[in-house]
Amino acid sequence: MKKHLLMILATLMALPALTALADAPKIEAVTAIPSGAAWRFDVTLSHPDTGWDHYADGWRVLDMQGNALALRVLAHPHEQEQPFTRSLSGVLVPAGTTQVQIQARCLIDGWGEDLFVVDLK
Repeated sequence: MKKHLLMILATLMALPALTALADAPKIEAVTAIPSGAAWRFDVTLSHPDTGWDHYADGWRVLDMQGNALALRVLAHPHEQEQPFTRSLSGVLVPAGTTQVQIQARCLIDGWGEDLFVVDLK
C-alpha cells in the first residue's frame, strides 16, 4: 500500500512539469521582408499567457545550423491579445542564406523545441 501511495505522489508531483511543457509558445506565422542589406521579421505567436509569472517572452532568428542571428525580447505578457505579432528590423543575414529558422521562448519553459523554417526570397 505504501509503495502505491509513493507512486501516486511521485506522479502527482510530476504533473506541473508535464503541464508546463504543454505551454510552449506556438509560432503561427512568419513574414520575412528584405530591407536593403538587412531583413525585417514579423512573427505571430500564440501562448496561454497567464500574466507576469508565465508568458511568451521572446523569439529568435537562427541560421539553419542553429546559430543565433537576432533576438526579439517580449517585455510583457499578452493575455488579452492572442495570437499576437511582433516585428524585428535590421536583422543581418549572411549573404547567400536562403532559409532561416524562428524559435520562440517562454518565461517558464525556455526555448521551444519547434523551429519554424522561413524561406528568404
